[in-house]
Amino acid sequence: MPGLAAVALFAAALPNAVVLQPVANMYSRPTQDADVVSQAIYASNVLLLDQREGWAHIRTADDYTGWTPLAALRPGPPYAAGGRVAEVTSLFAHIYREADVTRHAPILTAPFETRLEVVAEPAENARWLRVRLPDDRSGWVQTGDLAFDARPLTIPEMLALARRFLGLPYTWGGTSSFGYDCSGFAQMLCRRRGVRLPRDAQPQADFGGAAPVAKDDLAPGDLLYFGSSDKHITHTGIYLGEGKFINATTWQTPMVRIDDLADPHWSRLLAAMRRVK
Repeated sequence: MPGLAAVALFAAALPNAVVLQPVANMYSRPTQDADVVSQAIYASNVLLLDQREGWAHIRTADDYTGWTPLAALRPGPPYAAGGRVAEVTSLFAHIYREADVTRHAPILTAPFETRLEVVAEPAENARWLRVRLPDDRSGWVQTGDLAFDARPLTIPEMLALARRFLGLPYTWGGTSSFGYDCSGFAQMLCRRRGVRLPRDAQPQADFGGAAPVAKDDLAPGDLLYFGSSDKHITHTGIYLGEGKFINATTWQTPMVRIDDLADPHWSRLLAAMRRVK
C-alpha cells in the first residue's frame, strides 16, 4: 500500500487544467504529425504531467496520457467539481450567448457527457439554464439537452442509448460523440452503467472486473473482443442479442453500426467474450 499512497499523493500534487475545445486530441508525441492516442472532451479536468514548447503532457480521468496543445487548456482549479452541475445527455448541446437560438450562432457545441456549472435556473423561462463556462464566459443551454445527477443505466437502458449513436463516424482515438473508436465507444457505454473500463481494447479484455463467458451463453450487454487471439485484441463491440452486436468500426462503412456475429469477417476474429461482474 505505501506505493499506492505515494502515487495518490503525487497525482494530488499535479496541477490541474480544463479542456477548452469541444474535443482535444491527445497525441503520442508533442506534434500534430504524431498519431492520436485518445481525446479529452470539453470542460473535463486533466492533470498536467509536463510542458514542452506549447504542448502539455496530460492524464485524463481514465488514466490515459498523451500530448495536447497548451492552447486547448486552461491551467487552474478544477471545473464543475462542486455545486450545481449538469451533464449533456443529448448527442450534442449548443451553448448560446443568450437564451435564444435565433439571434446568434452558438458559442460552441459540447459533446455528450460534457459537465457544466449551472449558475441560474430562471423560473420565468424553464426552457433554459445559464452556465459558467471554463473560460468564465456565461452561456445558455436548453434544459432538454441536460440532466442533473444522472443515475447508472440498466443493461436495456445502455443498449437503447447505444442505438442513439448509430451512424456517427468512426474516429481513431475518438472518445466523444463527434466520433468514437471501438474501445472508446465500449468504454463510454460501460461508464454509463457505472463501470470504469480501461481505455483500450486489450486492457478491456484483460479487465479484472469482467468474467469470461462462452459464446453459447452470450447475453445482451456482454463485451465482445476480436483479434488473432485473446492476447492480441484489436477490436471490441457490445452484444445486443440474437447474434447481433453494436460497434464503432472501420469495416465496410466507418461508423457506429450493428453487425452480425455470423458474418465470416467477425466470426473468424471473435477471440474473447466478457461479462461485467
